[in-house]
Amino acid sequence: MSDWWHKPRRWNLPLTYAPKIAGVCDGTIRQTIRVGRRYGVGDDVSFHGWSGRPYRSKWSFRTPYYEIIEVIPITLYPGGIEMEGNIKPWSQLDDLARRDGIEPPTGEALGKVLNDLRRIWDRGSIEAQILRW
Repeated sequence: MSDWWHKPRRWNLPLTYAPKIAGVCDGTIRQTIRVGRRYGVGDDVSFHGWSGRPYRSKWSFRTPYYEIIEVIPITLYPGGIEMEGNIKPWSQLDDLARRDGIEPPTGEALGKVLNDLRRIWDRGSIEAQILRW
């Protein structure tokens, strides 16, 4: 979506993976993986948490807006992630896991977190994006 006709948008996204929250708030984590293909370079993104039950409680925190500087389209599979036409197994995605604030920072842990959130194993594949700000 980084095409010249893309009109930048503002997004308020929930952040529910607890080990990642402090790093996003203090600026040491500047990446997230989101399902779908709706975000583009130049969009602004802000993150928030929930004080209780998601979508039924007030926000517990909110970050300032950050400009998205890189968007990488990916496809999530049970065995790994397809990027730029190549499928990388979870075991080769430790750097991506580290940049995303996954604990422990391993590709296998990243795969487990994404499966727990999105049920990749049940769905076969999911289109997503890596967003960096």
